[in-house]
Amino acid sequence: MHCFQSKTGLFLFTVVCCLLCPAFLSAQEIEGTWSGQLSLPNGKLSLVFHIQRTPQGGYTTTFDSPDQGALGIPTGETTFSNATLSVSIPTLKASYKGTLMPEGEIKGTFTQGIPLPLDLQRQNDAKKTQEPRAPFPYRTEEVSILNEADGIRLAGTLTLPKGDKPTAAVVMVTGSGKQNRDEEIGGHKPFLVIADHLTRHGIAVLRCDDRGAGKSQGDFARCTDEDFARDTEACIRYLRNRKEIASDHIGIIGHSAGGGIAFRTAARDPKVAFVVSLAGAGVRGDSLMTRQIELVNRSMGASEAVVRKNVASSRRQYDVLLQTDKSVEEIRKELSANAEKELPPLQRTDAAARQAIRKTVEQLTSPWYLHFMRYDPTADLKRVKCPVLALNGEKDIQVDAAQNLNAIQRKITSNGNRQVTVKAYPGLNHLFQTCKECTVSEYAYLPETFSPQVLDDITRWITTVMQKKK
Repeated sequence: MHCFQSKTGLFLFTVVCCLLCPAFLSAQEIEGTWSGQLSLPNGKLSLVFHIQRTPQGGYTTTFDSPDQGALGIPTGETTFSNATLSVSIPTLKASYKGTLMPEGEIKGTFTQGIPLPLDLQRQNDAKKTQEPRAPFPYRTEEVSILNEADGIRLAGTLTLPKGDKPTAAVVMVTGSGKQNRDEEIGGHKPFLVIADHLTRHGIAVLRCDDRGAGKSQGDFARCTDEDFARDTEACIRYLRNRKEIASDHIGIIGHSAGGGIAFRTAARDPKVAFVVSLAGAGVRGDSLMTRQIELVNRSMGASEAVVRKNVASSRRQYDVLLQTDKSVEEIRKELSANAEKELPPLQRTDAAARQAIRKTVEQLTSPWYLHFMRYDPTADLKRVKCPVLALNGEKDIQVDAAQNLNAIQRKITSNGNRQVTVKAYPGLNHLFQTCKECTVSEYAYLPETFSPQVLDDITRWITTVMQKKK
């Protein structure tokens, strides 16, 4: 949920292309956002590279597959020399190599198992208007947090308001996908923006790189949300031992899949002071994803007939994933057979199509995805006794506001907890940006990182809740 970043149908690529480039092109010309489309047996797939200069003079890149909601995929080394761009994507066992042409286009090849041509055009980058800049009116500290249960250390940033009295604090939990402590998506850093706003208003914030991401230890590929919940519990224990923090005033802010982790943690730990769910799920994973497929297809202009066909096809996949009496290998065979049946006859023996199916099936049967699809938050929601603020954008096409806010409120209040506030914001998307087209692919191109109104509402709500606890 990079956000919920849907991994459904996410093709993993390796790019190795070699084209000679004019040597007179300057290195500065490669910075920015570049996008192109891969031609696949079942249609076209948009890919986006966000390339930035580092203070040391090198480059860093994040990678998106916006048609499928997979944003902010981390990359390895990025180099640009003699007009040749090379980007490695180790998390996907992928890389890209292309040539910046005089007319401004990058010509290259994207490969995983098979070479696929991919030419990139520069996009107009939206200026990220909200990213805070030093100096800050608060203290920032790099911290290392031990998750004793799993024997790993998490790297993070703790921002502390000025003053001598212990303060309220929040632990921030990212959405799905391997993300850094800022939950960086399409060049935006929403967790940095939220942390800055809260800390300026007297609330300490701890945000960490996901395990296996950034400077945190651990194997991300083998993890489920149960593992990330233990990471969240470790962060809370760390804050309770900090003299600057009021130990009974520590809450959780979770975005997308992180909202579910926040509820799970609060259900287990009655000392959690509050939960803020930002586009968190209130229904089982397969129900959420079925609705997501429907909304994303409509946002891409698909006809109702195509929407119904794609929803039905996805639903068949999900029903296979829900079979807990079968092994992962058995599920993979069934998914592959179903996918091959849906291919046109001439493509069923095509090596590229079969390779794409194999990689997609691997993603669908990853530990995280299987756990996510099968997890029903109802039991955990019914055990949450602390104050809850659940928010969504009305234009969210990844986590439908009506479906999930209603479920969250109904299930939590069923236990007698009346301290539940839900709100849907007109005109906001899954990242709580004021959107225009309100598609997934638009995220990176909007100037706004996070709605100022939502920032103010979160801050005001936490302050009010903490005042009542005194």
